[in-house]
Amino acid sequence: MEDKDLAGVLEFLRNAERLKDVNRSSWTGGGSPESVAAHTWRLCLMATVLAPEFPELDAGKLLKMCIVHDLGEALSGDVPAVDQDPSAPKSDSERLDLQQLLEPLPAQIAAGLLELWDEYEGAASPEARIAKALDKLETIMQHNQGANPASFNYEFNLDYGARYTSVHPLTRRIRALLDEDTRRRMVERSNEP
Repeated sequence: MEDKDLAGVLEFLRNAERLKDVNRSSWTGGGSPESVAAHTWRLCLMATVLAPEFPELDAGKLLKMCIVHDLGEALSGDVPAVDQDPSAPKSDSERLDLQQLLEPLPAQIAAGLLELWDEYEGAASPEARIAKALDKLETIMQHNQGANPASFNYEFNLDYGARYTSVHPLTRRIRALLDEDTRRRMVERSNEP
């Protein structure tokens, strides 16, 4: 890699660091706002741990999709699912942000990352469908595990991402366990003073 390309890679990585400061609408178990980077880290860990259960998939591709799936949020932030406008898909603006973020990279690397993101966003392959399912499952898990404010709507979890989490027997089983957790949290919340 030539120095100018390496400089572009470093600029891209510096810009992607913003994800450490971009907060989601979730809370950690310790009560801190969850960052996009933290969500992505656990999603990647989840994909790594569960990859042997999907022997038909390219585990490397699955992991790469998990890594890039929220990269565009480094520029304009995260829009919580409950606040998204169906008439203005989040993916349109997020793709534009991703393209801007990728600009410093050598063209071939940028094109490869954008291709992975497009495949993920369109759920266009088995790896993309599992990545989307795991993304939704990680979010639900965080919702259930987080030290959420009193106004947190746990019921939202019960429908969130259902079309993605139903794609594979394992993701359906995980979803059933997380739905049990959600219902438990709803009962706990209703019993609080």
